Amino acid sequence: MSTPIRIGIAGYGNLGRGVEAAIAHNDDLELVGVFTRREPASVQTLRPETPVFAHDDLAARTADIDVLILCGGSKNDLPEQSPELAALFNIVDSFDTHARIPAHFAAVDAPARAAGKTALISSGWDPGMFSINRVYGEALLPDGDTYTFWGRGLSQGHSDAVRRVPGVAGGVQYTIPNEQAIAAVRSGSRPTLSTREKHTRDCFVVLAEGADAAAVREAIVTMPDYFADYDTTVTFISADELAQDHAAMPHGGFVIRSGNTGEGNSQVIEYSLTLESNPEFTASVLVASARAVHRLNQRGQVGAHTVFDVAPGLFSPKSAAELRAELL
Repeated sequence: MSTPIRIGIAGYGNLGRGVEAAIAHNDDLELVGVFTRREPASVQTLRPETPVFAHDDLAARTADIDVLILCGGSKNDLPEQSPELAALFNIVDSFDTHARIPAHFAAVDAPARAAGKTALISSGWDPGMFSINRVYGEALLPDGDTYTFWGRGLSQGHSDAVRRVPGVAGGVQYTIPNEQAIAAVRSGSRPTLSTREKHTRDCFVVLAEGADAAAVREAIVTMPDYFADYDTTVTFISADELAQDHAAMPHGGFVIRSGNTGEGNSQVIEYSLTLESNPEFTASVLVASARAVHRLNQRGQVGAHTVFDVAPGLFSPKSAAELRAELL
C-alpha cells in the first residue's frame, strides 16, 4: 500500500469536525492533527486519539503535512488565512462568496505559485459540485439557460455572516427555494427569474445583551453578497430556542440546465443533493479535494486551482485502471 497522504485541519468548528470524520472513511489519508486558535486543551475532538495543536504551530509543521484543509468562514477567516497558508502548504478551502471568488483566486494564486504549492479554492458542493454541473450543462446544451436553487436548508456561510454582525450572540440562516419557480424551470419553459424570485432567506437570531434589534435587522437585510438581493426575514429568538430548534444542519438543492437541441427538441438536465448534514457533506468534498491537490502538486501543477481544473479521476482513491473497469 502506498504511503498515506498526511492531512492537517485548520479550524475546528462544524466543518472541521466533518473533515475529521470524513478522513476516517478514506484509507489513503492520515490525519496529522487539528490546528486551532482556541486553547488546544479546551478542544474536544470526535476521536480521542486526534492530536490538537495551536494554530501558531503550523509554520513549524510544514514538513509533516501534505495538504492542509482550511475550515474557517468565508466572511473573515479565509480571505486572510488562505493566502497566508498557501505560502507554506498545499491547501484546500471552501470559500463560498461567489461574487468574490475571482479576487480570492488571485490572492491565493500568487503566494502558492511563488512557494511551489498547490491550492484548490472554493471547493464543496456550491461552489464545487454544483459548479461542475453548471459547466457540463452549458457545454452540452449551449442553447439553454442554467438555474441553481438552494435549500430548504441551513447555509453555513450565510449563518457565519449573520453571527459576525455586531449585536448578534448567535444565529442561523435558512435558504428557501420558490417551488413555483422550480416547477416552471423543470417544465422546460426557460423562465426569466430574478434572484429575488428564486429564493427567500430566513434568519433566526439571538441578540447580544443590550443590542439594538432594529440595527441588527438592518445590518443583516442590507448585507451585500449575502442578503441585500433577497427577501430576508429576521426573527429574534432565545439562546435556548436556537439550541433546541436549530441544531440540525440539513441542506441541498438543484442545478437545472434547460435547453434545446437539433430541431428544437427540449432537453432538461438536473443534478440534485439532499443532505442531512451540510458540514459533513462539504467536508467530504474537501477531503476528496485534498487527495486531488496532493496529486496535482506531485505533477508540478502549482498555484491556485478550482474544481474546473481537476480531472474527475483525481478526486477518487481508485487508480485510472480501476475507474475504467468499474465506473466508465
